Amino acid sequence: MSLAAGARLGQYEILAPIGTGGMGEVYRARDTKLERSVAIKVLPAAVAQDPERLARFEREAKVLASLNHPNIAQIYGVEERALVMELVPGEPLQGPLPVETALNYAKQIADALEAAHEKGIVHRDLKPANIMITPEGVVKVLDFGLAAIPQTSADGAGDPRHSPTLTIAATQAGMIMGTAAYMSPEQAAGRPVDKRADIWSFGVVLFEMLTGERLFDGETISHTLAAVLTKEPDLQQVPVKVRRLLQSCLQKDPKRRLRDIGDVGLLLAESEPATTAPLALNRASQSRLGMIGWVAAGVFALVAAALSFLHFRETPPQETALRLSVPLPDKFGVSYLALSPDGRTVAITGEGKLWLRALDSFELRPLSNTDFARHPFWSPDGRSLGFSSNGKLRIVSITGGPATALCDAGTGGGATWNREGVILFGADKGPIERVNAAGGACTPVTRIEPGMVHRLPTFLPDGRHFLYNVRSDDPGKAGLYLAALDQPAGRRLLPDRTNAIFVPRRKGAGHDHLLFQRENTLMALPFDVETLQLAGDPFSIAPQLARTSTFDQVAASAAGDGTLIYLAGSSFTDFQAIWLDRSGKELGKVGPLEDLRGLTLSPDQKSVALTYSESGSRPGVWLRELARDVESRFALPPFSGPAVWSPDSSRIAFSGPNALDVKNASGGPEQLLLQSGNPMAPSDWSRDGKYLLYTEIDPKTHGDIWYLPLDPSGELGAPVAFLKTEFNESMGQFSPDGRWVAYVSNESGSPEVYVRPFPSGGGPVRISSSGATNPHWRADGKELYYLSFLSRPGLMAVSVQSRPGGLLQAGVPKALFEVQTRFIIPEANQFIYSPSTDGQRFLMKILPDATLPTLNVITNWDELRPGS
Repeated sequence: MSLAAGARLGQYEILAPIGTGGMGEVYRARDTKLERSVAIKVLPAAVAQDPERLARFEREAKVLASLNHPNIAQIYGVEERALVMELVPGEPLQGPLPVETALNYAKQIADALEAAHEKGIVHRDLKPANIMITPEGVVKVLDFGLAAIPQTSADGAGDPRHSPTLTIAATQAGMIMGTAAYMSPEQAAGRPVDKRADIWSFGVVLFEMLTGERLFDGETISHTLAAVLTKEPDLQQVPVKVRRLLQSCLQKDPKRRLRDIGDVGLLLAESEPATTAPLALNRASQSRLGMIGWVAAGVFALVAAALSFLHFRETPPQETALRLSVPLPDKFGVSYLALSPDGRTVAITGEGKLWLRALDSFELRPLSNTDFARHPFWSPDGRSLGFSSNGKLRIVSITGGPATALCDAGTGGGATWNREGVILFGADKGPIERVNAAGGACTPVTRIEPGMVHRLPTFLPDGRHFLYNVRSDDPGKAGLYLAALDQPAGRRLLPDRTNAIFVPRRKGAGHDHLLFQRENTLMALPFDVETLQLAGDPFSIAPQLARTSTFDQVAASAAGDGTLIYLAGSSFTDFQAIWLDRSGKELGKVGPLEDLRGLTLSPDQKSVALTYSESGSRPGVWLRELARDVESRFALPPFSGPAVWSPDSSRIAFSGPNALDVKNASGGPEQLLLQSGNPMAPSDWSRDGKYLLYTEIDPKTHGDIWYLPLDPSGELGAPVAFLKTEFNESMGQFSPDGRWVAYVSNESGSPEVYVRPFPSGGGPVRISSSGATNPHWRADGKELYYLSFLSRPGLMAVSVQSRPGGLLQAGVPKALFEVQTRFIIPEANQFIYSPSTDGQRFLMKILPDATLPTLNVITNWDELRPGS
């Protein structure tokens, strides 16, 4: 939960935000009773909304509070799902430092660790950013042990979503918790850890204090982890008198590492050059250190010999692929992802905006001015991101600032950016288009045939040729194609309905590759970029690839350094229709777990029309009788949803190819209502049966709301534009008395819910204020519902009243419950919930927690190729 200045948590008054940490958002606050400043850390939803975990967390907080050590930031307690802590003034630890200063700080850090270890608490994420130095020179260790209280597997310790630090779950070897550059080798390998992991991290921090450089660093997280696992520390830069200490702390085998941080304190207290008298350690420590020294010398000799052999053979060391899983915040559903060109940062879409996450950090940072972003793509220099949003193709700097609109792009169809500043993109319908990143005209590049759509382009390295996806009514013409900016007639490379990711060769040998999706498997295919021909057989990289929100788009991204990131596991396109009460409590399930696009209850509440994706196993529209719990197919593609019931529940209007059709709910042939040159989608049927509301997607004006007069005798009137502007308007819903239409418009910059009088279309009344879709009226017209999407998705309710003089009075929106679903494209008119007539229940499509995919990383993925 986010807190505003002036908000209260018990006796604490929020003053200002401080930042975002591993355990949530941190605020400066004032203890009004004790008249002191404190830090308030808001707990993540996984803790705050689970009574059992919250109770356990409170017990852990008590243990941590009992430390009461001058070098540990004190925990005062838990207050309303938030952690209250000592507010520490000062600056984070930074090197290089004078030797005596560094040793002074190191002694204080060791004292803090010793106090914690004596109580069985392990930090696991010791690093300079978690160590504050006060103006008086006092060390304060922060975020101490919040993920490290000993736990059993039964209470969730193995769930990476419950960790406040960077948690990477290795697919075969358990979990990695911490920050890559400071992890112990056993952490990096995903093995169980104990207090000796803190001793390793202490050594790494001490090295950085003395030198100002990271001991283990790399171009990417994979290189850093590989260095931790394989590289022997080079201690030539540090003073001689601390080398023995660092060698003792930095043994890769924890059995040979210094076991007690108290011994580190003794070493620091009596640090002398190696030629002086022996240090006053206990006998066990002397024995361990002696053995460690001999073993270290032996290991060093072996490593030196191996390196010499490799050097003289001029053969680089063999790299191996490493599979990792990077967790996301609790119930965070990702729709799209794009890895930066240098492989260091991933851009993802979730909760209605773009987010950035460095792969060697646990921080997930929202990018401003990216509301309702889809299809992110990087500039070649990694400084900007492109995306589609609110019908436009846009670009924004990764440091923030306003987003620049370039072209009309509808709901978006992917894009790619070359080094000459040319951007290629796909829109809802039609060819691949191009625009300059600096602005200018948007012009077609490819030529299409009837029944075709070109989407998801990817530039090849020459910046001239590109790959793209073709969807076609003719299966013989669909697939992956290759074209050029000056040669718009494409050539088909693969029949698979997929886009492709081009990945250059890394080692000057072998082939470049195309990554693509075949069924639910991520495949790699050798490709000769010189001849533009396929150069071998495809091979599997990762099974169980999740599906993205867009048909045929690979849920993966790759960089030229060998880093690959992808979504795996159950598809986040699989939803369950579930009955919920007004508090969000589940009352029962309806239908199967499937790629559900939208649903609509019949007015008599006896049946529900369920629209499934045409790429799933149950394409088209199905009708389910709720009492008997049986389902029958109503319409197959190309006829599809959304399905709109007549007021007597006897007929259903739905979308055809650039057409509106109607059909008896009991079956029979469909009847054409309206044909157009643009896509159309119905949204509501007036209660008197006289009007059908629909959205027409005009390439020039975007979504416009029209209505079609329906004569009971069967005669159709001419369509009438209800709302036709330069903005996107969609999801029109008649009020029960037919006097008003609730709808969604992006005239404010993001989709919001408005109400206008019908049929005059007079001045609007704005209902929502934080991004909204899916308006629905209660059957008596006294309440209006909508989905809020710019923060946590939630169902909202607003009381409404008609006033004399044709006025509408709306109350203050009230949150009913949060809902785990996926971002909705308003123009498609796919409603994801329907209220019961009394407004006490809601049938809603839900993304079950179990189906949330994992964000996975493979380093050196090309080592997986056959024969490598």
